[in-house]
Amino acid sequence: MFFPKTYRKGAEKCFDTTSKDFVEDYLKYSVGWTLTGFCLPFLVTVGCYTHVVVKLCGSANTDRQLKRRSLRLLLVLMLLFSVCYIPYHVLRSLNLCSRVLSKRKQCHSWSHSVYVAHQVSRGLVCLNSALNPLVYLHVSEQLSSGLRALMGRTRRVLHSHKMSSVAASTPLQAPALCDAPGHVTDQM
Repeated sequence: MFFPKTYRKGAEKCFDTTSKDFVEDYLKYSVGWTLTGFCLPFLVTVGCYTHVVVKLCGSANTDRQLKRRSLRLLLVLMLLFSVCYIPYHVLRSLNLCSRVLSKRKQCHSWSHSVYVAHQVSRGLVCLNSALNPLVYLHVSEQLSSGLRALMGRTRRVLHSHKMSSVAASTPLQAPALCDAPGHVTDQM
């Protein structure tokens, strides 16, 4: 956005963040972005969820099982959010710090490990968006039972469709009944 992401010297080269020339300024920008775009919203979310927990625990007319499920949902969502986003923001900053140190000719043995961990943490951020709906699906008893019922109906429809296709491809015959050992009669 404010920093160049490509470098042209014979062949074009794309940067994850910015070129070596601007990495120190980009680190400052990144820290500011982390504080305003992650830390502040994270603290607001934790505050809101804490308020919900206090209200749930203080409510005498809420079903005990519903309270437990709601508290578990809040805990799992906050844990999932933390596990997916905190490593990304910490490792991005460490990766930029290692690039600044490298620019100053102060290479450290942990630079490559931080870079690899940062790339893995980027996947965790994306994974969060995929896991949240699964958490809601798992926790929501009514939704889970509705989905199971839908899947059961779908299986039955597919099974009956398969059976009707098989029946249409073979001629129908009346079942043979045995009325005495060794003697078979057709029944109409």
